[in-house]
Amino acid sequence: LALSMFARSLRATSRALRQASAVGVARASVLGACQVRLLSTSVPHMSTSKHEFKAETRQLLDIVASSLYSDKEVFIRELISNASDALEKLRYMQTSGAAVKETSKEMGIYITLDKEHKTFIIEDTGIGMTKEDLIDNLGTIARSGSKAFIAKMKASQGAGAEQAKDAIIGQFGVGFYAGFMVGKDIQVYSQSHNPETAAHVWKSEGTGEYEIEDSPAEAPARGTRIVINLKDDALSYADPDFVRGVIKKYSNFVSFPIFVNGEQVNTVRALWTLSPNEITEDDHVAFYRHIAGAFDKPKYSLQYRTDSPLNIRSLLYVPEMQMEKLGFGRMQPGVSLYCRKVLIKAKQDKLLPEWLRFLRGVVDSEDIPLNISREFLKDSSIVGKLNKVLTNRVVRFFQDEAKQRPEKYGEFYNEYAQFFREGIITDDENKEAIMSLMLFETSATEPGKRSSLAEYIARMGDRKEIFYVCAPSRALAEASPYMEAFKESKTEVLFCYDSFDDVMMSRFTEYQGKTVVGADSGKMPSPEQTDIGRIGKLSLEEEVGLRTWLKDTLGPERVTEIKGSSRLVSSPAVVISTVTPSMQRYMKSQNRDFTALPVAMEINPGHDIIKKLYTMRNGSPDIAKLVAEQMFDNALIAAGIMDEPRTMVARLTKLLEHALDARPQKTSASGKIILPH
Repeated sequence: LALSMFARSLRATSRALRQASAVGVARASVLGACQVRLLSTSVPHMSTSKHEFKAETRQLLDIVASSLYSDKEVFIRELISNASDALEKLRYMQTSGAAVKETSKEMGIYITLDKEHKTFIIEDTGIGMTKEDLIDNLGTIARSGSKAFIAKMKASQGAGAEQAKDAIIGQFGVGFYAGFMVGKDIQVYSQSHNPETAAHVWKSEGTGEYEIEDSPAEAPARGTRIVINLKDDALSYADPDFVRGVIKKYSNFVSFPIFVNGEQVNTVRALWTLSPNEITEDDHVAFYRHIAGAFDKPKYSLQYRTDSPLNIRSLLYVPEMQMEKLGFGRMQPGVSLYCRKVLIKAKQDKLLPEWLRFLRGVVDSEDIPLNISREFLKDSSIVGKLNKVLTNRVVRFFQDEAKQRPEKYGEFYNEYAQFFREGIITDDENKEAIMSLMLFETSATEPGKRSSLAEYIARMGDRKEIFYVCAPSRALAEASPYMEAFKESKTEVLFCYDSFDDVMMSRFTEYQGKTVVGADSGKMPSPEQTDIGRIGKLSLEEEVGLRTWLKDTLGPERVTEIKGSSRLVSSPAVVISTVTPSMQRYMKSQNRDFTALPVAMEINPGHDIIKKLYTMRNGSPDIAKLVAEQMFDNALIAAGIMDEPRTMVARLTKLLEHALDARPQKTSASGKIILPH
């Protein structure tokens, strides 16, 4: 300490000598004054005092200034937050009737940048500090003046206390020292709001000690001015454009105007803090474009405010278009996390589930347990709680929109249904709620008209099964052999056209107490609805004989069993698998080397092909074998799981030859062959 004081005295001596030559003061008297200064850490007639930081070490100060924050630019956020708190405190003092100096002075935060002199200056017109405040708040690392102020307000319960408490940002008392990341030294000029107190300046190089001088001429009329002399590697913080960008990133929604070299930066209001009836449509458009960096208008806006189970103020938007379908790659999360209008993390991951990544907006919560640098969450479980509350609210919002404005919801659904499918597949906790947002064409609705599952269930009556069929289009769904029994029984079936619908529907074995069943599975409408009897069919004995022959002919590598079917009306056969054909199609789309699994085949004992095949297997076994193989491949094609259809070409050629040879040829009068119809 003595060495440090001696060095400072030498520097002071040099300055004094220069001043002495200008005013003619004798060198001896200056040296005498310096000797007095060496003997005392406080010189009354110069109103200067030196101090060491209380209870903290130089090492701790180095950590705060050099290692605590992940990015140097956050010092601007911290100083602006401190200035905002000072203004909030002043507003509370005015509300409570306390005497305030310079009452006509407007509240604001003023940043002045000087590239030539390498300075960053930030000034507020807030509550200011007395000498004792400077010692207590700046002289003690990790002592939060704002936290102490809030405790005092809670005790007083004065007018405006609750509002001021909610607006105070500071918690830890270390943000000010972030300035040493970019500054060689810092001077803090402050004039308290109390008219009875004098102004002071606090000075430090961040080396473990500081000094305070009384009544500097440079002090503001009220409030605090912080002057940072920038290090050579931090001169970008004297660039107005760069600093404006940092302010817009972190502090754009602070309640008070922020000026940089005379120009206001934060012109966009924090809409999520306002009442919904205070916000116009134009406000929403401007705010959405600002926070999303977009040029379109939002399709939906959702403002959500609650104090239980968490304090949440949020404003979320749905863009008019989503860009993933245009091939722009996977969208990144678009909702940023704030605490008391100060950015904690832009595009916070896991704040909402991945399937809601298309949302843009802001979530602000006072309950976020930040770490001391105010950059990361101390308790990651809070993000999970926010996720749960917000997801439930978003789902309810879309459910309400689907009921109240179905046409607009239909337009939205056309654009964003793929995200709902993803949510059903990946989000176990919310899959049933998301399923309520899906829309389907059905076998009972007109083409183009869609129903929700709730509407479908309302039409089911006493039936216990929800049936669906996956096909690329309505025409193919209706032509599917799996639909024949449902048409016959007039059972309504959901039509699923998207390639991901196969996987999505397989996620449900049950929905709201109803069994979810694929039409291409072994499950059918109840027997009483499809009982056609055996009139016009093979007898049971004949059917069993044909089934045995078919199983031997096709082989165990292709079929696991052959059985009779009561589901078929106009088709001779279908294939059934424990892994549904629709799921096999999906598995094949994900793995080119996927090999089709053996399947069961159901035959229609009343179909002409089946009845003739029963007779042909003994009389023309070669042709019967070709017909059996082609019938099996036709069933695979109908199910959409045929591996390589070109293998059928040679077989079809032989069948055509046999078909032509089997019919007598007729010739015209000119001798040309007339092919049979």
